[in-house]
Amino acid sequence: MSLTALKRQPAEQLATEALKESILAGDLKPGERLTEAALADQFAVSRGTVRTALHQLSRDRLVVLTPYTGWAVATIDRQDLWEIYTLRSSLERLAARLAAERMNDDGRARLAGVRDAFFAACERADVAVAVDSDFSLHRTIVELSGNRRLLDQYLMVEQQIRLFINSTYASAPNLSVAIAHHSPIVDAILAGDGEAAAGHSEHHVLSEGERVLAMVDHAG
Repeated sequence: MSLTALKRQPAEQLATEALKESILAGDLKPGERLTEAALADQFAVSRGTVRTALHQLSRDRLVVLTPYTGWAVATIDRQDLWEIYTLRSSLERLAARLAAERMNDDGRARLAGVRDAFFAACERADVAVAVDSDFSLHRTIVELSGNRRLLDQYLMVEQQIRLFINSTYASAPNLSVAIAHHSPIVDAILAGDGEAAAGHSEHHVLSEGERVLAMVDHAG
């Protein structure tokens, strides 16, 4: 990599992260048009830097480039949701098994702490905090798997689910059953039971996917 490329990289990374944050925070809505000039002004960078950021986020499926129309924040349709949740179920099944098999005292303390924070938000019926805490719990399990490539794939899926939440709360956790659905997963991981953890995790994600798809069908 040339010296020029090295100097340019931080600005491109910062622009990518700033744009991603705006999308995942809901400041930029699914389907919203994006122009290089406006984004360059907003982030005080060059249009070339913005273009690089947009192409990076297109690989993450957060933005799309349509001929004759230009860039826009990606939208998530029913087929996308089916793909996302079937992939997520496989990723999280593997992550739960691996996390259980390599569980240690530090991992138990970390996982229990994240679980307790999520369950507390559910008991308070604090939807916004519960959404973030739910993602944090699932992400922690994937991180505890020790598989970096698995984590990379999971993070892409998580981003797309967050994008969907920006347009509807259909995929927000069902707080009335969240504790009952997540407890068996966490308990099995803490106990080091890989097969049980994998089964509970896959069942939970597939059930959640069915719930979301049913809500989309009903709304449509």
